[in-house]
Amino acid sequence: MVKTLKDIDIENKKVIIRCDFNVPIENNHIIDDKRIISSLETINYCLSKNCKIILMSHLGRIKEENDLKKNDLRIVAKRLSEVLKIDFKFINKTRGKELEDAINKMKPKQIILMQNTRYEDLIGKKESTNDSELSSYWASLGDVFINDAFATAHRAHASNIGIASHLPNAIGFLVEKELAHLEELKCPEKPFTVILGGKKVSDKIGVIENLITKVDYLLIGGGMAFTFLKAEGYKTGMSIIDDENIEFCKKILKKYEDKIILPVDVRVNKEFKNEGTIKQRDITEIDDNEMGLDLGEKTTANFEKILSKSKTVFWNGPLGVYELENFKIATDKILNYLVDNNIKTILGGGDIVASAKNAGVIDKIYYASTGGGATLEYLEGKELPGLVE
Repeated sequence: MVKTLKDIDIENKKVIIRCDFNVPIENNHIIDDKRIISSLETINYCLSKNCKIILMSHLGRIKEENDLKKNDLRIVAKRLSEVLKIDFKFINKTRGKELEDAINKMKPKQIILMQNTRYEDLIGKKESTNDSELSSYWASLGDVFINDAFATAHRAHASNIGIASHLPNAIGFLVEKELAHLEELKCPEKPFTVILGGKKVSDKIGVIENLITKVDYLLIGGGMAFTFLKAEGYKTGMSIIDDENIEFCKKILKKYEDKIILPVDVRVNKEFKNEGTIKQRDITEIDDNEMGLDLGEKTTANFEKILSKSKTVFWNGPLGVYELENFKIATDKILNYLVDNNIKTILGGGDIVASAKNAGVIDKIYYASTGGGATLEYLEGKELPGLVE
């Protein structure tokens, strides 16, 4: 079993904390600092133990030189300093004398944030391939390693599993909370309903296969609903279709037809944009030149009727094209229905969590997971490399 932060001795030690500061940024402005705020409990606990704290995180992907400036952690350092309300050092390096000297000069209760770990991916992908030399070097900077980045737990990178292989290690409070809430879905209070949206069926096959035997109802929305509808023989016009997985949809629908609930009507447009000839169509009426971009009123009402009987709900992926104002109606309505009726709901995945935040209900949801791919892989029953002791 993975050790938690309170299971190991960190008093007066140099503690490396792998955080998840992979925040969305637009026009040099952090538009959602939830992941930064979520790291504070672990950081403050380590401060209370007189630790010297070395913070590590990635930000975005580094494939070329231009990505370095775009994914500079300096903007995170500024926001972190504001919420921590203490000064700390940002070191614009991932290795070398400047970083080493700064760490060697640290006093208890001081913090250093080093530059984006994925800067090491620019040449040789050393971070994302768990380069042994880099792992060993980073581990040499501290005495203890704490993994508090659940969103990267499904990756075997140098900054998580690599460092952990060299140092006494444990998970932080954020990861501990994530696991505790996701564990609730293994033996949920019933009736248990899962809502799945998003674009592709391929992204959700593992989750469907692992949860279908546990759920009372599986509500399908988003772009993936049209692959299921096509598998049922309906015409789907220009809607997005995952052709490679139509056979999977046919088989799962046949085996669990009493559990899987598909749309009966949708909102369509002739183009993928917010304005246009927007209509509500029954699924038998979609024209060849139309694409489904959201669920219709009848489907939303059907979903609400099922949810009214549910004790536990897990939701991954919006029900429509949420970035377009006219096609986020079903997602917003169901989010508000769950909150208004105090239905225990766990959100998993960045898109649906962002949707809940935009709808103004994120603070009223029972739990919103910070993990994306890690959450889905955990629910598929896979072992997450970053959580292996």
